[in-house]
Amino acid sequence: MNPTSDTYAEFLARHPEYQSTLHLDALRAAEYGRLDEHGHIYLDYTGAGLHAASQVRLHAELLNAHALGNPHSASPSSSRTTVLVEGARRAVLEWFNAARDYTAGFTANATGALKHVGESYPFTSSGRLLLSADNHNSVNGIREFAKNAGAPIVYAPLTVPELRLDLAALDALLSEAEPGAPNLFAFPAQSNFTGVKHPLDLIASAHDRGWDVLLDAAAYVSTNRLNLREVRPDFVSVSFYKMFGYPTGVGCLLIRNASLSKLHRPWFAGGTVNFATVGGRRHILSPGEAGFEDGTLNYLSIAAVEIGLRHLAAAGIDAIHTRVDCLTSWLLERLIAMRHSNGRPMVRIYGPLTTTMRGGIVTMNFYDPEGHLLDYRRVEELAGQQGISFRTGCFCNPGPGETAEGITDADVATALARNPDLTLPLFLQMIAHEGGKSAGAIRVSFGIASNFVDARRFIDFASSLRDQTRLAIGAASFDIESCRVIRDGS
Repeated sequence: MNPTSDTYAEFLARHPEYQSTLHLDALRAAEYGRLDEHGHIYLDYTGAGLHAASQVRLHAELLNAHALGNPHSASPSSSRTTVLVEGARRAVLEWFNAARDYTAGFTANATGALKHVGESYPFTSSGRLLLSADNHNSVNGIREFAKNAGAPIVYAPLTVPELRLDLAALDALLSEAEPGAPNLFAFPAQSNFTGVKHPLDLIASAHDRGWDVLLDAAAYVSTNRLNLREVRPDFVSVSFYKMFGYPTGVGCLLIRNASLSKLHRPWFAGGTVNFATVGGRRHILSPGEAGFEDGTLNYLSIAAVEIGLRHLAAAGIDAIHTRVDCLTSWLLERLIAMRHSNGRPMVRIYGPLTTTMRGGIVTMNFYDPEGHLLDYRRVEELAGQQGISFRTGCFCNPGPGETAEGITDADVATALARNPDLTLPLFLQMIAHEGGKSAGAIRVSFGIASNFVDARRFIDFASSLRDQTRLAIGAASFDIESCRVIRDGS
């Protein structure tokens, strides 16, 4: 789209702060030129950030300039690798303003970081695990460790329709901590489903009530600044490819030093012990982060982390935040206003309808003129034919969708009884045809290289679904304005 068009001018008039981010357009041209060369509209930054061309080039130059060996030795090649790994570690701690109070352990991904906490936290029957209903499945999975230890597991509910944490209900649950027992509260800084930013002051509130806090920051830190001198969760999980696209296969667990001794690893491996014996069947775990870095680190990729952080710093995390906020606000306004020819809304938004305490994620479903759900998988196919990439499904976070759609335990039990090998597509068909509900949605997310043309192209695509009926599924319809399922013929 011509940036001098009336629509763009109107956008700038409504969001004048966007002009402070125009240097990101030059960055896109220089570093992400492949998008415009191929006419690709990339709208899945929460799924994966995009790498800049210079990140790959600088990393290759670094690797080709040295002989880098396994760091678990004192040879010249190992020592050089150790320097790079420890430099990356310092850069990570400095980025989060955490050098004084936290330990950073590299993992394979954010899921690996979360598993470390789950398997090492000292759950007991006297303590408890409190999870927000809005959590990635890699956080939900921690409940299996708690269950095996006999710890009660409780979910904090969400409000409808904004799908924010129900703070009154959460406050009551936080008051139920057993004093002196191991109590763990886990929630995301930003929902990877709705983009809701949950209040970070919950961390201090939970601490005051006797809880340790695990903060999943994976969806938050690519467009927001996380200062661990201001908020002090005990454990933080991050993924670097979500922050700046490259490298993949490297995540991090940040552990508050005061909480490090609470984690007890259930096993040991190469690289995690200072001493191990076969005859005596004894081992001494390495202190600090070394005790959590199993085997040989992905040391060649870790060398790219500091390059990525420098790239993010040069772009400006605050500028990225501003741009994403402007684009998200404009997209929400346009989607909410979309109507079929009969006047009925075309789009249902999951979560808040404004950018107040909301990040650069917009999750939605489309409906036909009679309120029947359009199959999001077919919508994705049509978008792909136009070179548009977004994500569909439940985004490994089933809680917000279940809350929004009113999916019950009975719905799940009925579906499992009919098919013990249940998959999400099968579940979608069952509940859509019989209950007018959806088990998944369409997610658009913005990031460092996003621009107004990306948002405008998606709206143009969405407009093509006006009066669409061929993609509808289900025998029941949904009234978007009243949030009410209407069975056909009733």
